Amino acid sequence: MTSTMSDRTPVFLDRDSPLRPDMTLVVTYLVISAVGLLMVYSATAPGLRARGLDPTAELKEQAIFVVIGFIAFGIASSIDLMELKGFVGPIYVISIALLVLVLSPLGESEGEAQRWIDLGLIQFQPSEVAKIAVVLMLASALSFAEVPLSWKTTMRSVVIVGVPAGLIFLQPDLGTMLVFAFVLLVMLFVGGATLRQLGFLGLATVVGTVGIFQLNLVKQYQINRLTAFLDPAGSDLNLTYNQVQSEIAIGSGGLLGKGLFEGSQTNLRFVPVQASDFIFTAVGEQFGFIGSVLILALFGVLLFRLLIIARNARSRFSFLVVAGIAAMLAFHVFVNIGMTVRIMPVTGLPLPFMSSGGTVFVVMSAALGLAHSAWIRRNMTLAERPADL
Repeated sequence: MTSTMSDRTPVFLDRDSPLRPDMTLVVTYLVISAVGLLMVYSATAPGLRARGLDPTAELKEQAIFVVIGFIAFGIASSIDLMELKGFVGPIYVISIALLVLVLSPLGESEGEAQRWIDLGLIQFQPSEVAKIAVVLMLASALSFAEVPLSWKTTMRSVVIVGVPAGLIFLQPDLGTMLVFAFVLLVMLFVGGATLRQLGFLGLATVVGTVGIFQLNLVKQYQINRLTAFLDPAGSDLNLTYNQVQSEIAIGSGGLLGKGLFEGSQTNLRFVPVQASDFIFTAVGEQFGFIGSVLILALFGVLLFRLLIIARNARSRFSFLVVAGIAAMLAFHVFVNIGMTVRIMPVTGLPLPFMSSGGTVFVVMSAALGLAHSAWIRRNMTLAERPADL
């Protein structure tokens, strides 16, 4: 008997039918990465040239990380999140072990912070890997829970995030700790936590923060940064120098910018760590307000696509993973750019896909790849579709 259309599984519900990648997400990711390379070059070339070194040295190094990041994005895109779900426990445990290792004598220090493991050619930052591990572990825990969430599930989620966050606090790295806290709140919110539970966690966070400062558990340089942000006029000029120079660089760009390689603040190296923490100042000075808005728009497109992917996720686990990745990306962008225009204190959080640095680019690329995987595999049979999505 010949099958009728009603006897067949609709094409959009057939998992075996080929699905196209999200070209909007992929192209936006590539464009931001390309602009990032250009900004790293513009921020580092004058200093290297002045010292008689190869002006393309840091560009070449970052280009290698970008290529590795592209590969990580491709590999992550090929991973089925539902198959990865069975490995989130070991991934989480490994990330905790790495965070412990970085606090041992094997960890590398820079200034007053001990956040890296020296692998010879590169310095590896375990806290970046821990971000993905926490998102995956939290998504796995919440995917099995009833909605609304019970207090037991909520507290278990706090422990999942609290263990790596505590180890990161010891490095110390308050900026990354804030990422973990924001991801926790967002994932609990979309995962079905009640307003009472979220309010309790918010209050506990405030009390805990006050307690940390009262017990003098925060490094003096971190207190100085916060004081300089809250009271710039009454602070030592050395403490406000970074943000002052950042504001000057962005403000001097005006509407259209001074032009590529024409920024005096960038060329004369007035902005500290411009290739990493303050990379957005290179955009503001050289491309002006219009260029800065375009970069913000590109990040907006990435976040919008992540929300679309989350809404079309094949399972509750995939939905939560993508939501966590979106929260992580949004927080990085807001805090980093906010830091350069003095609406946020200096935290050292990099701007995704633009700031120089190997670990953060590769890990962020892998995270975006996992979200992209959820889009590629969004099709399902009716029997597979979870009741809550």
